[in-house]
Amino acid sequence: MLDFEFRSHCPISSALDIFGDKWSLVIIRDLFIGINTYSDFLKSPEKISTNILVDRIKKLRSHGILEFKRDVNDNKIKYYYLTDSGIDLFPMIMNLSLWSRKHLHVEPGPFSKRDYALIDLNGLDSFLKETTSKYIKTRETILN
Repeated sequence: MLDFEFRSHCPISSALDIFGDKWSLVIIRDLFIGINTYSDFLKSPEKISTNILVDRIKKLRSHGILEFKRDVNDNKIKYYYLTDSGIDLFPMIMNLSLWSRKHLHVEPGPFSKRDYALIDLNGLDSFLKETTSKYIKTRETILN
């Protein structure tokens, strides 16, 4: 982790210093839905600019939230993946999504209507456990 000065000792403020900008949680969300290359991040519907993407990836890496592995056949291609610390953000992301669904009445985005139906049927804890387990298997595929 890079030398980093937090604004205060408040845990919420400190967390927001790392990923409280407009883009970081979108990048983390994208990793959970299967986006894992630089060019794929650029295709996201939110239209992140290249300089912002580079900056946020560096910031998230410096705080141990994501890492990458180079493609064995093409050294220019990097496959990004969440560390355990990044995976631990998934419940927060899903809770934000559920809050938006309830209070902002927005249509499901990257998380499908099926995902919300599973949450309604089996509960959030079950959905989080299953989705996290699937992501860890995906990460293992990238690393091997």
